[in-house]
Amino acid sequence: MRKFIEEFKAFALRGNVMDMAVGVIIGGAFSGIVTSLTDNFFNPILNFVTGAATYTLTDVSGFASAFVSSVINFIIMAFVLFCLMKIVNTAMNLGHKKEEEPAAPTTKVCPYCKSTIPIDATRCAHCTSDVSEA
Repeated sequence: MRKFIEEFKAFALRGNVMDMAVGVIIGGAFSGIVTSLTDNFFNPILNFVTGAATYTLTDVSGFASAFVSSVINFIIMAFVLFCLMKIVNTAMNLGHKKEEEPAAPTTKVCPYCKSTIPIDATRCAHCTSDVSEA
C-alpha cells in the first residue's frame, strides 16, 4: 500500500499534471470574466441599440460593478492558486538537495613544464614559455 501511495504522489505532483490542473482551474475562473463581460456589457449594449430595453444610470453602474467584481474574483483565485503552487513546489523540493555545479577551473597546466599556473596567465611563471594560445 505504501508503494502505491508513493507512486500516486509521484504521478499527481508531476509537472505536467500540476500544470494541467492549474490550467483547468484558471480556465474555469476566467470563464466567469467572459460570462460577466457578455451579461454586463454586450447584452445591455445590444438591448439598448435594438430598443429592447432602456437603462438608467443605476443599471449601468450595477453592470460595471458586477464586471469589476468578477475580475477581482479571478485575481483572488489566481493569487490563491499561485500561493498553493509555491507551497507544493517548496514541499517537493524539501527532500531534494540542489546539486551544486562544479566550480570553474582557476588554474591550468603549462604544456611545456607541466607546472600549475593561473588560468588567465599568458606566460608560465616557472619556465617563461608563452601559453596564451595553449
